[in-house]
Formats: sequence, C-alpha cells, structure tokens
Amino acid sequence: MGRSRIVLSLVLLTTLLVGCGKKEEAVVDKSAPVPVQGIKTETVKAYPVTEDYEAVGTVRSNVTTVLSSKTMGNILAVHVREGDPVRIGQLLIEVDDRDTRAQLQKAQAGLGEVEGALVEMDQNIRAAESGKAAAEAGQTLALATFKRYKALLEERSVSQQEFDEVQAKRKVADAEVERAGRVLQALSARKSQVLAKMEQAKADMASAQVHVGYGRIHSPLNGVVTSKQAEIGLLAAPGVPLLTLEDSLRYRLEVSVEDSMIKRVRIAMPVRVVIDALGPQEFSSRVSEIVPASDPGSRSFTVKIDLFGEKGNTGSPTSLRSGLYGKARFSVGQRQAILVPQKAILQKGQLVGVLIVDPFSTLQIRLIKTGKTYGDRVEVLAGIEAGNRIIVEGLEKIKEGDRVQ
Repeated sequence: MGRSRIVLSLVLLTTLLVGCGKKEEAVVDKSAPVPVQGIKTETVKAYPVTEDYEAVGTVRSNVTTVLSSKTMGNILAVHVREGDPVRIGQLLIEVDDRDTRAQLQKAQAGLGEVEGALVEMDQNIRAAESGKAAAEAGQTLALATFKRYKALLEERSVSQQEFDEVQAKRKVADAEVERAGRVLQALSARKSQVLAKMEQAKADMASAQVHVGYGRIHSPLNGVVTSKQAEIGLLAAPGVPLLTLEDSLRYRLEVSVEDSMIKRVRIAMPVRVVIDALGPQEFSSRVSEIVPASDPGSRSFTVKIDLFGEKGNTGSPTSLRSGLYGKARFSVGQRQAILVPQKAILQKGQLVGVLIVDPFSTLQIRLIKTGKTYGDRVEVLAGIEAGNRIIVEGLEKIKEGDRVQ
C-alpha cells in the first residue's frame, strides 16, 4: 500500500515537470534517452545553521496605572473615553469637592484670625518694652538720688526722714522694673503660643488646599486609556477604580520558557520577536528581565523582552497594545543541516520533491520533507543526504528519466 502511494506521487510530480516545459516535445525512446544540456546541478551538503527556541507569550505595557479618587464626591465630568491618548498633567475627571472647599475656607478664616491676634500681640509687646524702658530710667534716677542722699545723711546735711523717702522711691523703682520685665516675659510666651497656632492654621490650610486638588484627577503619564469605569453622577470614593491607563511608549513581551531551556537564556540576549496581530515581520529586541521563580504548574519561567512604541529604537510598530499574542525566537546554538536552494524545489499540492542525478547521470524525482527557511535556502529533513547531486537551474527543460551531460 505504501509503495502504491509513492508511485502515485512520482506520477504526479512527473506530470508537473512535463507541464513546466516550454512546449510539448515528441515522445523520446526511454531506452535511449538524449542527454540534456544547459542545466545546473549542485552537490548537496550540510551547512551550519543557528538553532532557535521559540516561546510564546503576551504583550504588556511596562507601566499600567489604575486611577481612583482620594476624596468622596459625585463625578461632575469625565473628559476621556476608552482608547483616547493622554499626556502628563491632562485633566481627566472632575469630582464634586464642595465639602473640601468649605474646609479650605474655614482654614483660611482661622489663619486670618491668628494673624490678627499676632499683630495685636506685637503691639502689646512693643508697649511693654516701652514701659520697661521707662521703669529702668526711673530706677536709674532713683538709684542716683539714693546714693546722693546717703552721702548727705552721713554729713548730716539731710534728715533721716528725707533719706527714708528717697530710699522708698528707689525700692518702688526697682519693683516697677521687675514688674515690667514679668509683663514683657508673659507677652513673649503668649506670642510663642500664637505663632504655634499660626503654624497649625497654615498646615490646616495647606491640607485643605491639597484635598481641594483631589477633586481634579490628572494623568500621571503619557499613554492611552484602556478601561473606564467612571460615569457622570456616580459616587467616587477612595480606592474605587475610575480609569486604567497604560504607557503607550514602552511595552514588553512576557513569554514562558521551559525550565529545561532557561539556562540558555540570559539578560540582554538578542531575541527576534513576531507579533501575529501586526503581521509576519520580525523585529529585534533583547531580554530585559528573567523572573527567578518557576511556575510549578507549567514548569516554566517568565522572560520579559523589551518592546518599544512610538519613540522606540527596535523598529517595533506604534500600534502595540496590551494583550496581543507574540512569539520570541531565541538563538540557543548551532547545528548542521541539509540546505537546498528554494528554486530547486518541485511542489504539486502537498507533495514536495527535487530532481536528483543518479550515478548513471539519469534524473530521478526524490520526495523530500522540508523544514525551516534560511534566506534563499530550505532545510531538508528527509529524502536526500549529503553527496547527492540535484538540479538547481533549468528545471523547465527536463523531466524524470532524462540524462544530463
């Protein structure tokens, strides 16, 4: 049964070769084939080729952020939709912030009250300083008078009564200076308290200003909106997702590499990447990260490969998006492979073959199994071996059974 299939395949390929001729030729006596000239042959041999390992995975953005409100309130406006590009600082959502604005006004009023108290306190301190200065001047005069009267008392030029009066005035002046000092010290302490209240009022106002800013949600990055849960009228609360953004300039392909192959993968290793949704074209990149822990379910490691969008330098497309399916090809070594020119391949439906020259210089069709393509050559996995001679040019002039010269 197997031999019948091979014979049928040979008949089909022979029919293909006859149909490729420029015109029908007269039937030639197979017992005496005429040598064919003007063709080119090649001796099959093995070539060194790079051995690749292919891993599949998913495209993800390097940076994905979920935005939520830091204050509670109804949503007043949403300025973006899913798929919209956004830039850093762009206003995205507005939340009702009347409560926080009321707190800000209260904090501003409290700060104004403290500032007024501080102005009044400074005035009182200046008055106390003036009173103390006057008391010190009186004290100086009383001391000088006391000394003069004391000398006069020793000379008996004044009475004891007059000296006692001068001595009493000196004591009054000393007491007045001490009282003025205590008043000034008390006012200074109260001023310190007022200054502390002012700092607290400023902090309250700054906090209220920050909370007022929470009502306006801005974009933290340049990217694109990938998900929107926010709608006008809904209640925004801390921790409740409103928008999901992703960086549209930096992407990575996360692929699963079998644990038996991970030892051949290293950081900064060149990789060829194909994103199926964007076409068959390959572009070059490098391994950026290898997750050190293996997945116990799949027995594989996650390898992350840098991709770049609009400002990338790897030639990757600007239409990259999270979730796309991708393949990564790692060069993990070299091996020997039988390679033949593509133009030497004959194909009829699912049948693939080449014309070989046997030891008697007669052409025979040999069915082959092909593998990967390397430039203008195709790998042959089975059907021929090194040392065989095949036809690579002039296939349209010949058919199976012809002799070559």
